[in-house]
Amino acid sequence: MSDEIKELKKKLLSGRKNGYDRLNPAELGMMEEYCRDYMAFLDRSKTERMCAREAIRLAQAAGYQPYSRGMEVRPGDKFYVCNRGKSVLLAHVGRQPLSEGAQIVAAHIDSPRLDLKPNPLYEESEMAFFKTHYYGGIRKYQWVTIPLELHGVVAKTDGSVVEVNIGSDPGDPRLVITDLLPHLGQEQNKKPLGEAVPGESLNLLVGSRPIGDEEDSGRVKLGVMQLLYEKYGITEDDFTSAELEAVPASNACEIGLDRSMLGGYGHDDRVCAYAALRALLDLNQTPERTAVCVLADKEEIGSDGVTGMQSAAFDTFMEDLCQAQNVPVRACFEQSFCLSADVTAAYDPDYADVYEKRNAAFINYGVGLCKYTGARGKSGASDADAETVAYIRALFDEAGIVWQIAELGKVDAGGGGTVAVYMANRNITTLDAGVPVLSMHAPFEVVGKLDCYETYRGMQMVLQ
Repeated sequence: MSDEIKELKKKLLSGRKNGYDRLNPAELGMMEEYCRDYMAFLDRSKTERMCAREAIRLAQAAGYQPYSRGMEVRPGDKFYVCNRGKSVLLAHVGRQPLSEGAQIVAAHIDSPRLDLKPNPLYEESEMAFFKTHYYGGIRKYQWVTIPLELHGVVAKTDGSVVEVNIGSDPGDPRLVITDLLPHLGQEQNKKPLGEAVPGESLNLLVGSRPIGDEEDSGRVKLGVMQLLYEKYGITEDDFTSAELEAVPASNACEIGLDRSMLGGYGHDDRVCAYAALRALLDLNQTPERTAVCVLADKEEIGSDGVTGMQSAAFDTFMEDLCQAQNVPVRACFEQSFCLSADVTAAYDPDYADVYEKRNAAFINYGVGLCKYTGARGKSGASDADAETVAYIRALFDEAGIVWQIAELGKVDAGGGGTVAVYMANRNITTLDAGVPVLSMHAPFEVVGKLDCYETYRGMQMVLQ
């Protein structure tokens, strides 16, 4: 091939490379350090409440203080607000007034899981179970026969709130959902994958030891309640006002003989939430425009509710900051930019038929940009305009950030949503970007270390 043709190809054709062919040894070292910190964060953040608490701990260590309406808002100030213990809003006030807009990164901290029903505890055939109602888009068969933990709170009528933690401490018992043995599973095997494990059979096995006299009924259930009362002081009626979540009882770990990937529960979307939070906390000087990090709840079920992205909590936080500078919040929004930080699907060669390979995200090719998400003709997507994508391209290329652009599977194969549409509906220029994930929404997901680190670097460039 002549030098002229080589130069022409270099100039005109896309030259996306595996990120390991681009990063130098020093960058790889920083990547490893970042990923170690992320794994620790993930292990401490198995529910949205735990994640919010950990985010606040890190923010306070970085000099952030709780914001109260009416406080002065000056360049360099660092504030946070916790919305009902399940979402967090943070801001590092910039040198320019909020009339010039804000640079926003928005992620969500809820993940698919199993919630306990309001009346969960029952006994059948001298075994005790908790009834569950799954949260978010799960593949139900993946949640049977794996060890599970139970986390959450019980709010009592006397005003006290009890925190529940079963399964994560050393020596704790674990919970499990049983499944049929293969010897008796012939009829189950004939059912479609999505119907083989009905939602009503996702019941947590919690006990089998009876108490009391032999002729008494409900002895195993009573034994379970006795243990819960002794440890937490709760009665069966207290389940009515409880938020208890069953999550996988496993910690984050390195994956692969080369240790190039990370496995764990909740990468969607805590891998982006951590990147967004760290990018904000690591700002080493006052940003040009106010830098904002949103860690929202309820994305997996449509972003509804008082802690979701569709609530007024974000608007209220921004309006309070704007009022302190005599700026209409709508004027701030129309000048703002938001990187909607959510994961995308990584190409899996074992299931190649649902991906369009030319427009798929790949492990180790960096942060994945998504111009639009949605399904069935982009339904439910904000569909960023060309100028917005060009803005991020230029920003990332100038900083040497490894990035790719992708869709979530073939056009007719499905699709998904993020918080991007809700930011765009506020008249905020928005683009989706995040880490490619293998086995998304499974109890154990896989991401590439390089993609985690490059997503963090990309968010740093947006915020600084």
